[in-house]
Amino acid sequence: MKQTVFIIGLGLIGGSLALGLKRNPETFIIGYDADSHTLRTAKRIGIIDEMAVHMKDASELADVIIFATPVNETIRLMQEMHNWQLKKNVIVSDTGSTKKVIMKAALELKEAGITFIGGHPMAGSHKSGVEAARAHLFENAYYMLTPFQDTKEEQIQTLLNLLQVTKAKIVQVDAEEHDHMTAVVSHFPHLVAASLVHQLAGENEAFPFTKQLAAGGFRDLTRIASSNPIMWRDITVQNRQELCNQLQSWTEEMIRLQNLLLHAEPDEIEAYFSRAKEVRDNLPITTQGAMFTVFDLYVDVPDYPGVISEITGYLAKDSISITNLRIVETREDIFGILVISFQTMEDRAKAVECIAKNTTFETYIA
Repeated sequence: MKQTVFIIGLGLIGGSLALGLKRNPETFIIGYDADSHTLRTAKRIGIIDEMAVHMKDASELADVIIFATPVNETIRLMQEMHNWQLKKNVIVSDTGSTKKVIMKAALELKEAGITFIGGHPMAGSHKSGVEAARAHLFENAYYMLTPFQDTKEEQIQTLLNLLQVTKAKIVQVDAEEHDHMTAVVSHFPHLVAASLVHQLAGENEAFPFTKQLAAGGFRDLTRIASSNPIMWRDITVQNRQELCNQLQSWTEEMIRLQNLLLHAEPDEIEAYFSRAKEVRDNLPITTQGAMFTVFDLYVDVPDYPGVISEITGYLAKDSISITNLRIVETREDIFGILVISFQTMEDRAKAVECIAKNTTFETYIA
């Protein structure tokens, strides 16, 4: 059945969602972006089927409307929807990374008879903007839906059927549960990463060479601190209560660790690290989680001229595309690491086979 989907906001997420949904030839995509250049680019490179000059006019044609805008902007636009002439059975959703504030704002739409189902595709990229949009961005990533408890099952199923073509792992959760889980595994780690970088900045004033040593494991550990500060300002404010709870738990854990260090009992300290290793090693590596996954492959390489071009040559021969390449110059426990990033898990798996076939270099996924 032919469906018209109106996507508002054509950045990385909105553009990738449009491309993913267009895998279904029965889906017609109308797109809008406040940046006219972005909107024209999206049409020119085939991300959308039609440009919307005015949101109000395009919304009248849509069977499904999806806000792919920052949460604060989404809430503002939801308040404008009362003035839009929507189809009777239209379904409205969003892509925001916090859900309680969105669902609270959606109560007014619900009272007006408009079906709203919160959404959060947990995927991302090291690039941004509509030019970085990829149809495969949501493959194997979790796509969380937060419908109201009394939302009709047929309406939820309509949205599920639409999204299935993205090949995401679609899960329904309560909005409060969503915000708690994402605080634990996504939002709070950003605060920790930012705090570690702040600590480095302070230490570097007294010991200037510290920053050079941070090129290895420290850089990997704090990668997420390079994320958009405006976006994370908004997420932090919107989910501040959950983050405060996490900070309290973290503080208690740090006090526990401090006591372990003060008493210096080797067996207890070893048990602490052993437990952490056990939990970390059992984390899933075959699916995307709440934070952006770059599908990195670590390769132990010997130090001789041409080794990098040798590896990339093998990958090119097997038509395996890479998105990023870097050398970990300093790492506390391992020497000589080449980190190769891929667009998909499938490409990474092919690379493992390719490198094993052509070299004796050890590869692993962290």
